[in-house]
Amino acid sequence: MATKVIRTIIQTKNAAQAIGPYSQAVLVDHTLYISGCLGIEPASGNIVSGGVVPEAEQALKNMGEILKAADVGYENVVKTTVLLADMNDFAQVNEVYKKYFQKRFPARAAYQVAHLPKSGRVEIEAIAIVAEIVDQ
Repeated sequence: MATKVIRTIIQTKNAAQAIGPYSQAVLVDHTLYISGCLGIEPASGNIVSGGVVPEAEQALKNMGEILKAADVGYENVVKTTVLLADMNDFAQVNEVYKKYFQKRFPARAAYQVAHLPKSGRVEIEAIAIVAEIVDQ
C-alpha cells in the first residue's frame, strides 16, 4: 500500500462559501488546492457589482482569506488558472492580479469559458505550497 498522507479540508467564513458540493480548499500533505474563487461578497453571497475589475478584486480577496485559513499567503501560490467570460477582459484582470502577485509569479493558464457560475465575469483557482519556499 502507498504511503499515507493527511488530507485536511480548509474552510473559512471570511471567503465566499462553496455554491456546490465542493470544498473551498483541500490540503494534501504540503499542497493546497484552492477551488475557483468568484467575485462573490461573503456576507451577501452575491457577485459584486461593477464588472470584471471589482469581481477580480473580490475573487482574489476571497482567495487570500482561504490562504490565510491555511496559514500561508499569496507568495505561497505556485499555479493559478484564470477563467474569463470574455478574453477581452484579460488585460484588466492582469492589472488586478499583479497587485496580489508581485514577484516570483506563479505559473498560470487563462481561458475564456462559455459561462461561469452566478454569471460571473472571472473565476480564479490556485495551487499553493503550505511550507517555507526557498527560491533559487
